[in-house]
Order: sequence, then structure tokens, then C-alpha cells
Amino acid sequence: MNIGQLSSRELCNQLRSTGLRWILGPFIVHLRSRVPDFFQHLQMFYHENEILEPPWDDIADFHASLHPSFGLRRYWRPKVSFRLDGNSFFTPFPLSHAPPMFEWGMNMAVASRSNHYLLLHAAVLEKGGCALVLPGTPGSGKSTLSAALSLRGFRLLSDEFGLYCPQKKVFMANARPVGLKNESIDVIRAFDPRAVLSEEYPHTRKGTVSFLRVPVGSVQQIDFGVVPRWIVFPTFEQQSATYLEKIPAGEGFLRLAANAFNYETLGQSGFGGIAEMVRDSQMMQLRFGRLDEAVAELQNLTSVTP
Repeated sequence: MNIGQLSSRELCNQLRSTGLRWILGPFIVHLRSRVPDFFQHLQMFYHENEILEPPWDDIADFHASLHPSFGLRRYWRPKVSFRLDGNSFFTPFPLSHAPPMFEWGMNMAVASRSNHYLLLHAAVLEKGGCALVLPGTPGSGKSTLSAALSLRGFRLLSDEFGLYCPQKKVFMANARPVGLKNESIDVIRAFDPRAVLSEEYPHTRKGTVSFLRVPVGSVQQIDFGVVPRWIVFPTFEQQSATYLEKIPAGEGFLRLAANAFNYETLGQSGFGGIAEMVRDSQMMQLRFGRLDEAVAELQNLTSVTP
């Protein structure tokens, strides 16, 4: 059964009582929430994710909860807190910002509990059975590009983290809503009017944010990992001409390692994983000022049969 097959009442009751367990790529999430209306976020963005039904063995990768304010705080500027295994890692958000708190809380959970993978700060998409990896720092255009490509037929494996398995030598799928910020929201709306976006959440620590629902196929194929083929470092520069160029393997190695959260923690395994990616992939740099031109360049790049 998928989350979308539960009625609103069933979903809300399960979140409030025993909690909801569902499969999210290579992870199992266990979530409890008493936040009013938060179940709507799950219905909209996780409707295709498979539920694990009772009885459970109480094993999950992430035991998380969303706690609303108690006491008088319920009525005066109500807040919401995200907890992982009972521990709070963020200052509370306004109650109406429960969805971004959950999504950022899950980012933190993946980043802190996934050292069996090489974690890249990168979007990963699949085309023709191979992975296009877009490593990038905030402001590089990574999320906007991955959102646009997912709307043009690419399968989205991940927007925030590239989960590379050194043993299987593939990127694991972990498709979740794509977080868009500020001007990127209207850019994606203009790029494809069919894009399904959440409401906008203003005045967050990242400005105004909204979430894009990923195509159904990206969730339905979540069990399939992909070998890397193209590694492209995007850089958005307003008014810039768009051009894609090769970079030396050595430069690519250093830049890729710098985008890995746990490269030093993994030691030899981390070094070997980066080396394998560089050996098996085309290393490119993309500078762009127009989204449609950048998408066209990447479509052309990935249209070549491996």
C-alpha cells in the first residue's frame, strides 16, 4: 500500500498514534506528527511511497517526530520542532512552516546517518540508464536545474544528496520533493506550467521556499541505482552566456572531493569512490544565465549513447 491510498483520516490517525513508516529509497522512515494538516504534505509529495504496515520490528533508519507547541504557545505564535531519535537539532519554526522543517530535518538525518555511502552535495538524475551528477554549492543553480530536467523526462534520484554506494558502484535513488528558493520558484513556474508546486513559505532562513513534486516515475523506480556517466559542475551567473566545457580529471577529482560531506571520514573508501567516478565519467563545467539553454546543453550531452 502507498501513502496516497490512505484516507486523510487514516493517515492523520496513524501519524498521531503509532506513527507512519514508509520506504524512502534505501531508507525506512518512522514519523510521528501531531501537527494539524501536515498529513497533506505527505499526501501531495509522498503519495507513491510504499508504507510498511504493522506488525513492525521497530527497526527504522530514522525515527523522527514533528512536535507542535504546548501550553500557551499553542495560541501565541505557535511553533513546531523536529526531533530525530528524541533529540532536537533546530530552533523551532513557525507552525505553518512544518513542511520545510520536515524536509530540512530529513536532510540533516541523511547527512548524519549515512556514512555507509559517499555523500555528495549534488543532484543526481538518470538518462538512458546512466547518472548525470550535478555537484554544487548553494546558489550554483543545482536545484533549479534538477527540477527543470525532471520536468523534461530525466529520472530524479536526488536533489540534495548524491548517495554513492562504493560496494555496488552506483548512485542510490532517494527521490524527494525538490526545494526551490526565492526567484527559482517563478523560474520553474515559467519553465513548465505543469509543474506541481507547494504553497510558498516566506521568511525562512533560506528566504521564500516552495517544493516541487517529482514525477511519479522517479518514485516508482526508486529501487534502481545508476552508474555515473556525466559529472557536470553548474554555475549560475545572471546575464552569462551558456557554455559547457570539459575540465581536467585532476581538477574534477578535487572539486568532487570538496563536495563530499564525508570524504575524509570514509578514508580509502572515499578516495576510491571519487577515483572511480572520475575514471568512468565525463568531467564538465557548465556556466549558464538562462535555464532553457542549460537544459538544452545537458539534453544534448546525455543523448550520446554510452
